[in-house]
Amino acid sequence: MTLQAHRIIYIILVIATLVAAYFALANSSLAELFGDRELLLLRIRDLGALGPLLVIALMILAIVFNPLPSAPVAIASGAIFGQLPGTLYVVIGAEIGAVLAFLIARTIGYGLTGKHLVDSSWLGRCGSQNAMTVIVFVSRLVPFMSFDLMSYAAGLSAIKFWRFALATLLGLLPVSFALAYLGDETIKSDVDHTLMIILITGAVTLVPLLIYGANRYRSDHHRKD
Repeated sequence: MTLQAHRIIYIILVIATLVAAYFALANSSLAELFGDRELLLLRIRDLGALGPLLVIALMILAIVFNPLPSAPVAIASGAIFGQLPGTLYVVIGAEIGAVLAFLIARTIGYGLTGKHLVDSSWLGRCGSQNAMTVIVFVSRLVPFMSFDLMSYAAGLSAIKFWRFALATLLGLLPVSFALAYLGDETIKSDVDHTLMIILITGAVTLVPLLIYGANRYRSDHHRKD
């Protein structure tokens, strides 16, 4: 059997394992936690001192298996453990999940090409290592950009692992705190206050993207001149 055939079989096995794991998860009682806020809060509270481990595990699953939502877990973490501890557990889980997604994609890319990097991905065409690092960081701050898909896309790009991990961690901190804060405030405050927090959080997370876009526009304009 040729080396290329081995790589194809390897990729098929990796993808089949991920698909099987997703369907097993989707048909399990664990999947209900992501869609039932009250049940999620109850399960985390019932575990007591082990509750943080459930938060971390659910965040990892939500990142690796794209359709599963991570925001409800982050909000529940803040509601139960408070703003700072809740943020810490969310960051740990999300960082581990992002790294796993990155490594899965990079492993598949290596199987396809026999190289450690796949420069043909859209993120790989964005330019230098610094540019890709900034893009990953900014993507973590924008609510409507898929955290999961960006992790997989980064794994298929030429970005260095340590840059991806650092950019993800730095981008996770403010967003995770915002969600944990939202969960904590939801428990303590009224609905109007909570809605105001949501609006402020959305506005704040868009600022870095606008600044980055403006800087890129000025830079491109100067080069053309």
